[in-house]
Amino acid sequence: MDSQLDRPTRDSFKNSSGDDKISDSPYLGETSALSCEKKDERGSDSDGQENAEDSRLTVTKFMVLMAMSFLWVASQIPLYLYAGISPIVIADIGGADRYQWIVLGNYIPLAGVTPFVGQLSDLFGRRNLALGAALLLLVGNVVCATAKIMNIFICGMVLMGVGAGVLELTALAVAGEMAPAKSRGIYVGAVILTVLPFAPSVLYAQFIAVNTSWRYIGLLLGGVAFIGLVLTAFCFSPPGPKTSDGLTRKQILARVDFIGGFLSIAGFTLFMAGLTWGAGLYPWTSAHTLAPLVLGVALIIAFGFWEMYGAEYPMFPGELKRSPRAFATVMVITAVSGAAFFTILVDWPTQYSHMYADSNDPMSVGVGSLPIAFCFLGGSVVVLILMSYMRSHIRLIIIVSCIVMTAGNGALAAAGVDNLHAMFAPLVLVCFGCGAVIVPCQIIASVICPDDLIATVFALTISVRVLGGAVGYAIYYSILKQKFAKAAVKYIATAAVEAGIQDPKQVKEVVVLVASSARQELWKYVHTQGQVDALVLAGRQAYAASYPFVYYASIAFGSAAIIAACFLPDMSKFMDAHVAVEYV
Repeated sequence: MDSQLDRPTRDSFKNSSGDDKISDSPYLGETSALSCEKKDERGSDSDGQENAEDSRLTVTKFMVLMAMSFLWVASQIPLYLYAGISPIVIADIGGADRYQWIVLGNYIPLAGVTPFVGQLSDLFGRRNLALGAALLLLVGNVVCATAKIMNIFICGMVLMGVGAGVLELTALAVAGEMAPAKSRGIYVGAVILTVLPFAPSVLYAQFIAVNTSWRYIGLLLGGVAFIGLVLTAFCFSPPGPKTSDGLTRKQILARVDFIGGFLSIAGFTLFMAGLTWGAGLYPWTSAHTLAPLVLGVALIIAFGFWEMYGAEYPMFPGELKRSPRAFATVMVITAVSGAAFFTILVDWPTQYSHMYADSNDPMSVGVGSLPIAFCFLGGSVVVLILMSYMRSHIRLIIIVSCIVMTAGNGALAAAGVDNLHAMFAPLVLVCFGCGAVIVPCQIIASVICPDDLIATVFALTISVRVLGGAVGYAIYYSILKQKFAKAAVKYIATAAVEAGIQDPKQVKEVVVLVASSARQELWKYVHTQGQVDALVLAGRQAYAASYPFVYYASIAFGSAAIIAACFLPDMSKFMDAHVAVEYV
């Protein structure tokens, strides 16, 4: 095993004068002193017994985990609930030309804000930030549920994205830091598994929208977030920020990297906005696309230089790279697996809607999306448990998971208009594989970093995952748009002419209607059910000829994840019995 993987003892944190660096650390988070004490005590049998006693699941710990579970659920379900009924929302408030921002409006702030929040969380503690985030999510939910136009609805999704990012970060970080390192996967897996009742969120959303109004989804989401808020307020009391070294709150606030926060938020937001506009709304060579892309890249580069050379107390300190090889490998796997997952998260529901959904049964889309959540959760929990019991085989576990993810994505390229039954097997594989890679890599990153930077490293993995997903989305959408433009002429335009539509303008309008699955509008151009069915079939054939190239592209990301996983070092030495934070 490489010596660089050895977890440092307290002696390694001493400076040349023999003083502890820990006491001078800018990251005076709630875990610093505790983590140092734990690292002093490893090795003896008596200390192992003490750690075992300290890590018992007490009533206090159980209530903390319960609060974190509700925060986790509240952070995950907004996108699935609202995006799952986006056609119904669009039909009510308009905004078909901006529908992709329902998803990206939630993801972009999540990626841009979480790195900044990670540092604040480590400095000031989890509780206040979690309470504020839960309130922000509730406000965003109210904005979405009462919106009359799409722009207001997107604003609500942005607010919920900010809140969800903080809540996801808090839930995973707290579950991780209160568990022994060797059992961290089990604790985090237990919290993740609590979202299982909401795995059919798309189905729930369809049921609510069809039988009442889509706006009542706000009650379901609001109820979950409110319970999490109350439990956090009354049951979650983490150790407070360490101010005993003589620093006041004002002095600690002065150490927050506000410049780095601005550069990261602005850079990530502009970069992903440019990718989105270039993929769908504007040409890649237009000013609408190039301006945010170039400016975003420039700000991200400036952020990197600022963190390395300018910031006295950077958002991502050098201590995160204690094991450079492991850290870099995990970040690469997280980014490319995030891109691979976006083929399922974004493309599969729309593909199912265009190629397989029953126009007379709106809930069929929800049924077709069930494997995504269930299998992603299953993959996450299974691998997290395996990591806890097979600590010396983590590299093999991640490699196999990457292979399963890539194989499933590639197999979905075989989807045709009449073989839906054969597609559920690869769909299960890719969702299971994505879950088995993305969440476990977050746990690996938390194990190899110092205990007082757990929230920071979780924030970094979330941002890298979303950024990779945004890049993947831009590539996939560009490919789909290009391929579908050709297939639409071959299949839909031909079917329109055969149905008796001769006016080129009307043919173009029919192509647009078929592409958006607006089947009832086709009766304005044709007069028999047979003609409508022929146009619908032509649309499905056009999509069936286009989507395979999206999945071919995803194989490249999956292959990169497999190669990167081969360089993951042995992690067993990090998986010991120490606990980052004790909740008595």
